[in-house]
Amino acid sequence: MIILSPWLLTEEGKYEFRQGKDAWKEAAQIAARCPHFQPDEEEEQVADENCSCYNCRYRRWTQESFLCLKL
Repeated sequence: MIILSPWLLTEEGKYEFRQGKDAWKEAAQIAARCPHFQPDEEEEQVADENCSCYNCRYRRWTQESFLCLKL
């Protein structure tokens, strides 16, 4: 079995979430295990689940997905 990382390494050396902007379950699972997760300001949160990469203070949106600034 091959397990792919949920992250793509960009040309700039940053980590972009491989599954885009609609992988709600996966983003919550990753955030639940992440030692760096910090909730963003309430008005910046987009996911129903509080603990989600989509709601993280260290997430920066890209055209297709988001970057994690802590990886």
